[in-house]
Parts: sequence; C-alpha cells; structure tokens
Amino acid sequence: MEEKQIGTVDHFFDKISVAMIRLTDALKVGEKLLIKAKAGDFVQPVSSMQIDRVPAQEAKAGDLISLKVDQKVHKGDAVCKAAE
Repeated sequence: MEEKQIGTVDHFFDKISVAMIRLTDALKVGEKLLIKAKAGDFVQPVSSMQIDRVPAQEAKAGDLISLKVDQKVHKGDAVCKAAE
C-alpha cells in the first residue's frame, strides 16, 4: 500500500476516542488514512470530520481537524493517506 504523510496527531481525547490532526495536505471524507501509532499502525476510514466543531467534507493543509478513531493514538503519531 502506497502512503504519503499528510499530518500528525496534535491531541487525543481518550474518553470519546477523537484525534485532533494537524494537516499538511488536503483530506476529504471517504478517503482512508494510515495512522502510524505507537501501539501499531492501523487504517482509519474518514467517514466524517470536523473543523472547529463544524462538520466538513474536506480540509486543507494547515487545518486542525477532529476525527473519531478506532484505536488509541498519541501526540506526534504520523498520519498518512493510504492509497491502494
């Protein structure tokens, strides 16, 4: 699977399993992310995301998005766009 880093985890809210991700490239709902977490890499589909608590269909470089994730992540974990 080809991958390109598009951001890093900025913060993780453990109780609600939401990651705040600072993007360095564009991202759209429907794409898949490969998150390189300390506990192990995993693929996370982007079914929805928010920017400043407002639902968004796409985000651009520099945006800080919130994304519900299936596994625990840590500040500094790499976020890559997964291409098949």
